[in-house]
Amino acid sequence: TFIAIDFALLSLALVIPLRWIDPVTSAFMLLDDSGRQPPLYEWADWADIGIAPALAVVAAEDQRFAEHFGFDLKSMQKAMRDSERGERLRGASTITQQLAKNLFLWSGRSFVRKGLEAWFAVLLEICLPKKRILEIYLNVVELGPGVYGVPAASRLYFGRDPSRIADSQAALLAAVLPNPHTLQADRPSDYVRERQRWIVGQMQRLRREQWILNLD
Repeated sequence: TFIAIDFALLSLALVIPLRWIDPVTSAFMLLDDSGRQPPLYEWADWADIGIAPALAVVAAEDQRFAEHFGFDLKSMQKAMRDSERGERLRGASTITQQLAKNLFLWSGRSFVRKGLEAWFAVLLEICLPKKRILEIYLNVVELGPGVYGVPAASRLYFGRDPSRIADSQAALLAAVLPNPHTLQADRPSDYVRERQRWIVGQMQRLRREQWILNLD
């Protein structure tokens, strides 16, 4: 009992300050084995990132981000149905789940890690506004070997601040998110280009809906 209470208090101590304090690193950065030392990481506030990168990652990874509470049950159910039909089992992790993993955990598919990911995702949703969750995700998500966050990636790959990249460039960054060690924004494969075009189309739809402009 005391161990569980101590763990819960420690978890809250890790999550609650993120409402106001920008993370200086993440678990993924500390465990980075890409050979790029130190990993590239530059923090940028929401206003300095721009809308295009936010639209791109939501379009690519979690289009129900504004509606769910950390878990997209509809996407999970669809992924299971696809798997039952013999299609490759695809991930259905939300942006909140991915942020929990990136900040506090490690890669892998063990039940322990997935359980911890779910726990931290719930805490993030309880303690942080949606906009803050997305802001932190945009800053810490891995977008290439040893490259963390849209600010660092946009300056490395495009030579410009994140707020000045085009939709196509933001979509190219988001296109590598399924596997940033294999898929490359600086040397995009045909698959990455196809995914980029799809993301741009989804971004245009999300921009018309305008919900992201009023995200709390």
